[in-house]
Amino acid sequence: MNANQFDMTLTALRQILPMTQPADAVMSRFFREHPKLGAQDRHVIAETVFGILRRRMMLEAVVDKPTARGLLLGYLVKVQGLPAKAVASFAPEAELKMATHAKAVKADTLPIAVQAEFPDWLYEKLRQFMDDEAILALGRGFQQPAPLDVRVNTLRMSREAVMQALIASGLPCEPTPYSPLGLRLQGKPAVNKHALFNEGAVEVQDEGSQLLGLLLSPRRGEMVVDFCAGAGGKTLLLGALMQSSGRVYALDVSEKRLNNLKPRLKRSGLSNVHPQLIAHENDTKIKRLAGKIDRVLVDAPCSGLGTLRRNPDLRFRQSAQSVAELTQKQASILAAAASLVKQGGRLVYATCSILPEENQQIVEAFLAAHPDFKLVSVGELLTQQKIALEMGDYLQLYPQVHGTDGFFAAVLTREVGLAAEAVETAEAVD
Repeated sequence: MNANQFDMTLTALRQILPMTQPADAVMSRFFREHPKLGAQDRHVIAETVFGILRRRMMLEAVVDKPTARGLLLGYLVKVQGLPAKAVASFAPEAELKMATHAKAVKADTLPIAVQAEFPDWLYEKLRQFMDDEAILALGRGFQQPAPLDVRVNTLRMSREAVMQALIASGLPCEPTPYSPLGLRLQGKPAVNKHALFNEGAVEVQDEGSQLLGLLLSPRRGEMVVDFCAGAGGKTLLLGALMQSSGRVYALDVSEKRLNNLKPRLKRSGLSNVHPQLIAHENDTKIKRLAGKIDRVLVDAPCSGLGTLRRNPDLRFRQSAQSVAELTQKQASILAAAASLVKQGGRLVYATCSILPEENQQIVEAFLAAHPDFKLVSVGELLTQQKIALEMGDYLQLYPQVHGTDGFFAAVLTREVGLAAEAVETAEAVD
């Protein structure tokens, strides 16, 4: 890190640390405000800032003055392991002594919550279903940067052909261990500037997210709904799995997110995707589809705590109260989405959270209130698809175990002959 990179990193960090906005949004704005920064400068600044956010609690515990400057110096010396002389030009002697002192503190003497980088509210929630050893392992998994995974659009090219083309262009990669559609690239290349990306042959998508679409397993000619489509990454996967036949409705309450789907949809070559803006989960557009849909994917709004490798600031911006508010929303969305499923149809409820109250507990409460639905073993479905991933009733992915973001999914089916009363009830709800 040179002097200019140090100063720019410090400026960016000072803007992010109040945690009033998502860190990635603040960082994007910072780079727009400093257009003269080169690609290497941007990489160093972003990696350093997010590295500090991943280890913020530990740094605050060992640095005498945990200001933005103190955290940056502490990170360079303690986490990156730079010798004091390497940062001497950035810091006066007093600050160097402080950084050296921080380096000498043994991390394993700190409280488990600090070592794992989980605020007290989150640590207490995790203790309800994990011991300290598991919590520490999970925390260390989230402290590692996420790899860059892409999904191959098999309507354009095979995975093998894409892999060979990427390698030939100087982008080393290998097949993802679980998803038959994924490739994992080395480093963080600007794949969005690659010809294969512009031609729609690849989309950036975490392997865990790819597995959600594979669990839904839509077939050619079916009617499918992506209930919380967002910018449409999983929507495009569903459309490709259906060989661009049938219909995929991409529903979302955000017009901006759906607009972001449009260029991706154009690149993909799909003709079976239909974006639909809705006002809320009980929109009349949804009620018109009640009981008519073969497969519904619900990637529900959640705390995002499974994405801490990418969004380390979330642990400081979420709280026990915000999670409680989300669970009410999740239950409402799941019930509304379920009303679309036809008899014999399939529903996948998923989140990028690691908390049972957003996951298993939502599903269990739903099943208790909807006897026409039953749980399908994820483990059995993965075996049927020859995906070498051992799971039980639910999909539960962790970064330290599976190399993916933290994901949860449950697969439900609507039993034949038991759906009529439930559909009538859904239609009566306004």
